[in-house]
Amino acid sequence: MTDYVLVHGAWGGSFGYDRVAGELRAAGHRVVLAQLTGLGTRKGEFHPGITLTTHIDDVCNQISSAGFDKFVLVGHSYGGMIVTGVATRLGARITALIYIDAFLPQDGQSLWDLTGDFEHHHYIDSQKFTPGGVAPLPGLESPVLTRHPLLTLLEAVKFTGEEAKVGRRIYVFANAWEPTPFRKFVKRVTTEQGWEYHEAKASHNVMGDQPEQTLQILLGCA
Repeated sequence: MTDYVLVHGAWGGSFGYDRVAGELRAAGHRVVLAQLTGLGTRKGEFHPGITLTTHIDDVCNQISSAGFDKFVLVGHSYGGMIVTGVATRLGARITALIYIDAFLPQDGQSLWDLTGDFEHHHYIDSQKFTPGGVAPLPGLESPVLTRHPLLTLLEAVKFTGEEAKVGRRIYVFANAWEPTPFRKFVKRVTTEQGWEYHEAKASHNVMGDQPEQTLQILLGCA
């Protein structure tokens, strides 16, 4: 049995992992679907003071509540920022760290640092009448998505040395989504030692477009 912690991206909720989580559980594994303050099932808790640290705290607290010791940690999209932050605290307990079409920050980088002018203008302009709440990016609009707290996009990850203790590092890139902010990370993970790399013929919604491939990658860490 392996324990999995699945962290979703901006504007969304844990529902994006429902199928994969169900199949992991059916295979006998335990799963925590992270519930982030102000998003998904906790959208009623939204307030403009939510930071990246808030979401890192959420995940660490849910890992503690579940009683997980060693676990596989998975982050999709913005979730890459969160799982990196979790690794700076719990790295030695993470047997595999999986980024699914996700942001991959280095020490001292925020999501703002990893995006460009298009995203920056959207982050600022879309919360003009809802201060602190950023609307989904154009093309990602959906009735199930909600506004995302701006400060989570501005706070940087600070390395501690604990993140270097992670057992395995895996990056999954969606090659059928353009424009993508994640191509820059492909060069990094395919040239740096210590990375396993996969491509998915998928939109940004890798778990929905390629559920079997996603499941096999996760089960490969069991």
